[in-house]
Amino acid sequence: MSVLRGGKRSTRGPRRRTVRISGPAAVLVCCLPGLAAVAALVWCAYMVDRSVTASRTAHPLAAARATAPHTAPRPPVVPRAAWLGQGGTPRKQPPPRYDDKVVAVFVHHTDSPNTYRCADTPRIIRDLYAGQTGTRAWDDIGYNFLVDRCGTIYEGRAGGVDRPVTGAHTLGFNHRTTGIAAIGTFTAGAEVPRVMTEAIAALAAWKLGLSGTDPRADVRLISSNSHSRFAAGTPATLPALAGHNDGYMTTCPGAALTARLPEIRDLAARLQGRP
Repeated sequence: MSVLRGGKRSTRGPRRRTVRISGPAAVLVCCLPGLAAVAALVWCAYMVDRSVTASRTAHPLAAARATAPHTAPRPPVVPRAAWLGQGGTPRKQPPPRYDDKVVAVFVHHTDSPNTYRCADTPRIIRDLYAGQTGTRAWDDIGYNFLVDRCGTIYEGRAGGVDRPVTGAHTLGFNHRTTGIAAIGTFTAGAEVPRVMTEAIAALAAWKLGLSGTDPRADVRLISSNSHSRFAAGTPATLPALAGHNDGYMTTCPGAALTARLPEIRDLAARLQGRP
């Protein structure tokens, strides 16, 4: 389970046209299909269990870069109403907080089972939300985005996917960053679906491209909490596309997913049109 104040299992106890849908603890919590196909299916993503095998096709976004230099198209994102609206009356949501921009992405895993049906993803996210806002009394789900084993991207934290919403995913480094959680447990030996890593890359390419950040670069962030790897107020040089464990003492996002981060960075850079 990813923990707002520390992370999982820590010692501290083109503008492309996409479909937008408005309206609408116990389980804790992408080769994307062709853009046109996913845009048409995004509303159905939480009802249809798409086969991982069937999803493993050539990544289409490399041929669909945004026209501006070093940006990437926004991938389809299932809005939070698609999962939150199914669970009864949502809790009162406090106003979101914002930064000026996003210059880094932190990748997480949710430390939950890997053998779920993708049709069950909305329930998994809803249960995570209930656990974090209930038992832990957090203001919202901590992750900005979540990606399931079929490569579907879900909006997590409220505030608008296009905006630099301050998350609650990496203690000390929630400002000017986005948290992307891979739904599952990706410790050593676990299989990380290709569609999942490609969706993470597409999402990171888009979010970092908005600030002109190269996913392969290092960036400077200032720690806001001494319980991170860096004392509060200390400048830290971290990967623009980092694992949770780069900023906090944790095994998240797991050894298997951590090993895939270099290729995720490279794909994200290519999707931005970088050499």
